[in-house]
Amino acid sequence: MRFSIIYEAQMVDTSREAEAQAFHDIIEQCLLAEELGFDCIWSVEHHCLRQYAHLSAPESFLAFVAGATKRIHVGHGVVCLPFNMNHPIKVAERVATLDILSKGRMHFGVGKGSTVQEAGAFGAEMSQITAQVDASMYMIPKMWMQEEFEHHSDLITIPNRPINPKPYQKPHPPMYMACTRDEALEVAGSRGLGALVMGFSGPDEVARKNAIYRKAFAERKAEDQVGYRPNEHLAALCPTIILENRELARRIGLRGQRFFAESINHWYGGGPPPSTDDLDPEATIRELKKDEERFVAFLGQEKIEVTELHTLNFHVEDDAYGTVADAICQVQRLKDAGADEILFLVQMGTIPHEATMETIRNLGNHVIPHFRGQ
Repeated sequence: MRFSIIYEAQMVDTSREAEAQAFHDIIEQCLLAEELGFDCIWSVEHHCLRQYAHLSAPESFLAFVAGATKRIHVGHGVVCLPFNMNHPIKVAERVATLDILSKGRMHFGVGKGSTVQEAGAFGAEMSQITAQVDASMYMIPKMWMQEEFEHHSDLITIPNRPINPKPYQKPHPPMYMACTRDEALEVAGSRGLGALVMGFSGPDEVARKNAIYRKAFAERKAEDQVGYRPNEHLAALCPTIILENRELARRIGLRGQRFFAESINHWYGGGPPPSTDDLDPEATIRELKKDEERFVAFLGQEKIEVTELHTLNFHVEDDAYGTVADAICQVQRLKDAGADEILFLVQMGTIPHEATMETIRNLGNHVIPHFRGQ
């Protein structure tokens, strides 16, 4: 089992001063995670989603973390691969460079960033995004392995060129794919990629998705393999706040989850800006249920089929908000569901830095040792 932290860089106050402080707080959290034995720091890539995610330059963030640490790994969860957002040559160069400088601590996840709000800001042709992402994920490992690379297709032309540098890891860093829909799990497995299972779906849903992924991985064909390093690995999200006071931890954690759900709903579902109301846990759960109902109604009006992808952030049945014992129980359930790695989500918009730091200490001093001692 690997134990990691994934960041979005969420924030309530988006003034320049508060935004800068949020980034410095995250770095302090990462340094503590290094000290306490965590395995990896993961970063999303999102653009133009104020409050929900300010990690729009993960290559800079991860490079800073890697340079400030000695042991902990860093991971792109994920790089958005539409050509206008990240040209495949630049991705190959950046990832290989950081892999060298970190001496092999790099993990490389791929994804789409395929909404009009994000990819559309770069002028990406929405109808071509899936094809571009597929082309990039196959091209990039070849750039690392071949002395010179070229590609000619209707999507992109890359003339014969040497692409440097080559990664530190041989043959290259492990590769992953962001997975929420069942179809994505099938693609990741069939292409020999690790699966980063995002969302607040809980152990039962993780177990169902794990079965889909493992079957696809076992039945994959050699010609479909992305890269030269098959990576059977499923990482599951675990929203977590651990305090001595269980009621306070649940109050803070659920409030943060509500901010998370409402901020993304604001951008993707036409909802209002996220609430920062400080309610008791039961009241926050009721508000999350109302938010889900409003979002489903909006999707119905827009004639959009409602799937688990749309509603997973509103799920409140499974989390690790509470005491050390609560967190151990939840992590054990995720482990039993098939997770190879836990992606702890400890930084959401309304969660105070001090609560996040205490959570990281409790994870590092109690939860992780519990599982490593098994």
